[in-house]
Amino acid sequence: MENPAWTDDLSAARSGDRSALERVLKRSRQDLRRYAEYHCPINDVEDAVQESLFTVSRKLVDLRQLESFTSWLFRIVKRECNRYKRAKRTLMQVPITEDIAGPDYPEAGGLARDVARAIESLPVHYRDVLLLRDLEGLALDEIAGRLGLTVQAAKGRLHRARSLARMFLMA
Repeated sequence: MENPAWTDDLSAARSGDRSALERVLKRSRQDLRRYAEYHCPINDVEDAVQESLFTVSRKLVDLRQLESFTSWLFRIVKRECNRYKRAKRTLMQVPITEDIAGPDYPEAGGLARDVARAIESLPVHYRDVLLLRDLEGLALDEIAGRLGLTVQAAKGRLHRARSLARMFLMA
């Protein structure tokens, strides 16, 4: 915030200047995205950034001290990331039922059994990555840390695990 133009834009945006608000949001977007990439699951980064920018645009007038803008901004995006994580955790607790499969599924009670068999058929190193990501909702960097892999290796294993499970279910 040492840049006087930035401080002027922030003050003007806080007092209702739309063009200054657009400049502030545009400048903040990159920092928000970088921060969200660290705190959010990769699929939720852009959504968290968008929601955060929307919140900033609505609540900037309520900010008491301009000096706290950056930390306020990061708190907003971290809160959004946590909200997405909680939503995924809740979603993952929904049991697999036949209404997900649709009325054309071959047999009653078969979908949950087939998905469980598909997961069980995976080699352990693929199964671990799939369960950590899709059932526990961990981010790729968290999975990589737990399993002692690079993020790229975790991403590759996850892709391969999903492909193998899909092939098992298609057969």
